[in-house]
Amino acid sequence: MVADLWDVSCGEEAEGFYVSPDPRLFVTLDLEGDGAFVVEGAKGELRQHRRAFSMAYIPAGVPIRSRVENLRRIRHLDLHFDEAMLRRRFGRSLDHETLHVPRIQFRDDRVATLAGLIAAECDNNRPMHELYGEGLLNALFVSLFQIERPTAARRRPPLARHKLRLVTEYIDAHCLDKIRLADLAALTGLSETAMSHAFKAATGVPPHRWQMQARVARVQAMMTHGKASLSDIAETAGFFDQAHLTRVFKSIVGMTPAAWLAAHQ
Repeated sequence: MVADLWDVSCGEEAEGFYVSPDPRLFVTLDLEGDGAFVVEGAKGELRQHRRAFSMAYIPAGVPIRSRVENLRRIRHLDLHFDEAMLRRRFGRSLDHETLHVPRIQFRDDRVATLAGLIAAECDNNRPMHELYGEGLLNALFVSLFQIERPTAARRRPPLARHKLRLVTEYIDAHCLDKIRLADLAALTGLSETAMSHAFKAATGVPPHRWQMQARVARVQAMMTHGKASLSDIAETAGFFDQAHLTRVFKSIVGMTPAAWLAAHQ
């Protein structure tokens, strides 16, 4: 996903033409003036965007013309995303036909809320954890394309033993690093969604939780076999800070690092 946050001063009778190689979502955030941002679809259909959070979804390769009518300024968010990534992430839960249907002007409260949060994060001088942005994007995709939970009949069985071993060994070896769901899915030959469900069915926890458990085990080893401070251990183990380490540690072990260390000395 590429998120572009635009703040544009509008020239009189400004216009443009654009063909994106990827699907994209256009979201108006703020407009100044009494006019509209007019979008013309490939078949000549005209739609006017006159207020905040009016949106347009344009599939890959669809030509779009636009022009400004009596606007001084427009602030908007453009989200460009990879169609192949969507297919991998959501598998058969995604109706692929929806990716090719233009929506030149529409409103959706849920998508608007998520787009607003994504825009705020783009403008954030102190970005949140990557999982926050990833969660917002996943929620936006689910809402935008109406992706439903797989039915029980379509859910995959637990991950096969040899594939489970590949995934758990990879997570254990790289638990201090950033692990992408796409990397784990590639080990199994499944979509990201299918792999995540199958992994949880086999282990009882999602892949990220398994990684945190492995990371906390490394932290415990560092605490008992070294003299590094807890803040240094937190940095080495890939946590934001000592407080972040303490929260994760307590959620997995049931006590703080200090209490655990005291009990094991």
